[in-house]
Amino acid sequence: MLPSVLQFLISAAVIIAAGSVLTQFGDIISHRTKLGGLLVGSILIAGATSLPELAVDVNAVRMGAPDLAVGDLMGSSLFNLLILAVLDLTRYSHGRMLSETSARHALAASVSIALTAVAAIFILLGPRLESATFLRIGPGSVALVAAYVLGIRLIFCTRVEPEKTSRKSPPSWIPGVGKLKLKGAIVGYVIAAIIILAAAPVLAQAADELAKSTGLGGTFFGSTFVALCTSLPEMVTTFTAVRMKAFDMALGNVFGSNCFNMVLLVPLDFVDPGSLLSSVAQTHAYTALCAIVVTAVVILGQLFRVERKKPFVEPDALLAIFLVLCSLVGLYLLKE
Repeated sequence: MLPSVLQFLISAAVIIAAGSVLTQFGDIISHRTKLGGLLVGSILIAGATSLPELAVDVNAVRMGAPDLAVGDLMGSSLFNLLILAVLDLTRYSHGRMLSETSARHALAASVSIALTAVAAIFILLGPRLESATFLRIGPGSVALVAAYVLGIRLIFCTRVEPEKTSRKSPPSWIPGVGKLKLKGAIVGYVIAAIIILAAAPVLAQAADELAKSTGLGGTFFGSTFVALCTSLPEMVTTFTAVRMKAFDMALGNVFGSNCFNMVLLVPLDFVDPGSLLSSVAQTHAYTALCAIVVTAVVILGQLFRVERKKPFVEPDALLAIFLVLCSLVGLYLLKE
């Protein structure tokens, strides 16, 4: 018991440190390349923080636990939205949730909704599609790839809009990091991403050992505890981005990570001997629908303008938190 606890705490500390540094390097890259926080957060930061899910879930599929893997990805999307809502409660702001550049973030959130909906549809169609595959992946994976490419294209087109920010240079609490050139920032980003990728499976393994005695089914366990552990990099990077006032990057990281979570179903499908979405429990469609509803609430929080937002009295954030908690209760009632 004690070794698992120490393994969990040490790996979590490593991920927290690497995630904080990763966000700073990502912010420098967004400034040096003029790509903007939204695009960098949606692709570079989100891609790096989604690597733990890939490592953990590929291993789960290979061990014959596809429900654990799919549950992790669906649950991770819910926890990412919960993280965003909690952070919004801690920030006193005028106008929209975390950022004024709402239209671009609403677009990224809408892409995550579309991808999650595609996954849910093919999970529900699973019994009828049986084991149909094309180049070792099912029709749902093909649809996810096509939808993701189109969605990222739309997000990429928004980068031409000037990013509203009061920050003239990327801040850093690590001496010398803010003065790095693009090449140095890229090297630092890659190193931090590798550290996260290496530490996350260790964290998930420790979490698995600590929770084996619960007797919960793989679907519920994957959608809650494992998802919470693999969402730790997103939590750290999003918190760091908000602390740095890089709100575009924070929102881009959350919505981009949720997009990546759905796309990660494709390599898992490739590893699975059959059609992944056709073989997993349909309970995952419920989790996907819950993520869609919560994302829609966050979009409303982005688009709805108010004269003043009061700290700790944010209707959009509170509603999002309430819906996530209700989703977890419903998932427990549906556990297998």
